[in-house]
Amino acid sequence: MTRAPTILPPDPNTHTPKFRAPPLSCDAHTHIFGPGDKYPYAADASYIPHDAGLDEFRKLHDKIGIERAVIVNASCHGLDNSVVTDAIAASNGRYKGVGNVDHTFTEKQIEALDKGGIHGCRFTFLKRLGRTPDMSSFHRVVDMIKQFGWHVVIYLDPETVADFAPILTALPVSYVIDHMGTVNAGKGLDQSNFNALLDLATRDQKCWVKVCGFERASQTGAPFHDAVPFGTKLIDTIPDRVLWGTDWPHPNVKVMPNDGDLVDLVPLCSGDPVKQKKMLVDNPARLYRF
Repeated sequence: MTRAPTILPPDPNTHTPKFRAPPLSCDAHTHIFGPGDKYPYAADASYIPHDAGLDEFRKLHDKIGIERAVIVNASCHGLDNSVVTDAIAASNGRYKGVGNVDHTFTEKQIEALDKGGIHGCRFTFLKRLGRTPDMSSFHRVVDMIKQFGWHVVIYLDPETVADFAPILTALPVSYVIDHMGTVNAGKGLDQSNFNALLDLATRDQKCWVKVCGFERASQTGAPFHDAVPFGTKLIDTIPDRVLWGTDWPHPNVKVMPNDGDLVDLVPLCSGDPVKQKKMLVDNPARLYRF
């Protein structure tokens, strides 16, 4: 029996952005959900999304002018990564992935995911999703993936960035902080949580940050311009280690954004074509082996 969705669906009327992304631009944080009858949602999923499958995914990127994507397997699909690997296999090299793994995975399973185009795994430590850190499992996974050149994607509450910093700097692999550290734009650019993120990113060359989640950071609502200074600061601080993404289809947001509008935030964050190309093309190509 299919369970009813518990979160908002994406905006179906994507605007054509005014900003034209350079060739081979990459949406480095996006998801595919279902369809649930083919890729069932996990029994213990903390939310159930509306189906947002591969066909919708392709149409979205065609509309906004994005040629490549990194598909991040969301927690609602549990440890089944087939929704990601199937999309990668059908992409003619345009897609890569970030999977969900835990300490029960074998080296052969990790190797198979790597061959399938998955080059990182994600850990979600969010109180609102009931995710409590199992650090022993985390470190066992890191020890396993390092031989494959994978990185870890870290989804943190903003007030925990400083606490996690010593753990992250000691890792033997690179790591990517999701959604600008889930910063609250209403607290201003000089807030301690964002300063902790900047300090970590500056000190540790293994640290990458995703310039995305403007709709999550914003306190003023669409078009989310109050969150732009945080993107600008990150791009200017670590231009060679920033990534950009839409986060389509935007699970668990309070205000559903239009993805065309999100693309148009890129030139507001940086008007420098060189830095734009680094964030949209060069950096994801290097990290994800396009």
